[in-house]
Amino acid sequence: MGEGSGVTDGEIAEILDGIGPRLRAVRRGRGLTLEALARDTGISVSTLSRLESGKRRPTLELLIPLARAHRVALDQLIAAPATGDPRVHLTPFQRERGNVLVPLTQYPGRLQVYKQVLTHRECKLVTHTGYEWLYVLAGELQLLLGDQEFTLRPGEVAEFDTTEPHWFGPAGGTAVEVLHLFGPHGDQAVVRTGPSAKP
Repeated sequence: MGEGSGVTDGEIAEILDGIGPRLRAVRRGRGLTLEALARDTGISVSTLSRLESGKRRPTLELLIPLARAHRVALDQLIAAPATGDPRVHLTPFQRERGNVLVPLTQYPGRLQVYKQVLTHRECKLVTHTGYEWLYVLAGELQLLLGDQEFTLRPGEVAEFDTTEPHWFGPAGGTAVEVLHLFGPHGDQAVVRTGPSAKP
């Protein structure tokens, strides 16, 4: 959080109080009983019941397995409306000047998906553990991968192991908009094009 975005004790209490009804709404929306959810998460029925009724305060140790069982992002259990509203309110992050990052998924420890708008950025090769997949939505993307250079146009895709030195940014003077998937090492995007082959 940036400066000036502090949360008051009252706001924290309000957020915590809203988690129980939200957990109940998500569980009922998926047609699950407390017993079925207990089997999926390893959390006892009594603990789940107390969480939903607000008699037990939620902790990360309880919320993370619940988020995984419900296949939702952790922040959806904490901040989404308790009405079962499926809309996700995305929060863009301003990076360097003109560069915007919008997380589309926030699953802990799994493939992450971002929408990115990139303007001029310093050309500096980096390496890190993981696997990246880039899809160009608008503009042209310049990708440096080891000693190779590529230009991607709208509709084109690149995927690569991030242990190889790499950099990407706009190919020209205008911004480029991309979908950016990043996963743990070996967690690759599977791209399927066209109908599957007939036997």
